[in-house]
Amino acid sequence: MKKTLYTALVALLAITACGQNKKDMKTLVAYFSATGTTEAVAKDLAKVAGATLYEIKPEVKYTEADLDWRDKQSRSTIEMQDKNSRPAIIKDLEDADSYDVIYIGFPVWWYTAPTIINTFIETYGFKGKTVIFFASSGGSDVTGADRQFQAQYPDINWKPGKLLNQPSKKVLQDWVTNNAK
Repeated sequence: MKKTLYTALVALLAITACGQNKKDMKTLVAYFSATGTTEAVAKDLAKVAGATLYEIKPEVKYTEADLDWRDKQSRSTIEMQDKNSRPAIIKDLEDADSYDVIYIGFPVWWYTAPTIINTFIETYGFKGKTVIFFASSGGSDVTGADRQFQAQYPDINWKPGKLLNQPSKKVLQDWVTNNAK
């Protein structure tokens, strides 16, 4: 009887400890948004996830001309053609190491993430952290970014990314809940 009671108590403590760890996990929603579309999703996601919201800001803001993907000389086109491009960012994220789960949002550029996202990841590392990306796009999916991130940053615990174009609060809540498992 004592052995059964002891086993039940140990199991209860283990379950409580696991639940406590998930509840105490610190979450960050970081995003880069060139036109405001990804920013809107990030703000909603941060509310739903109870997360800190952080904007990934380029040192030099993108102009409308910079974002003209049809212009082969535009800043965004040049950056995306050079896989080693790392646009400078304003480095003002405090306590980056204190986050357990990091959501990273961006618009899809040329079927993947803008190179400024690589700058962000390489600046703060996130080795051993759970990182989940989300994207907005007018027509592309996130499979290119998913493959790229897993290959480039194998020390990060990647969860599959998701395309989030104007998602409802329920869609966001379900996604956050599924990522907590």
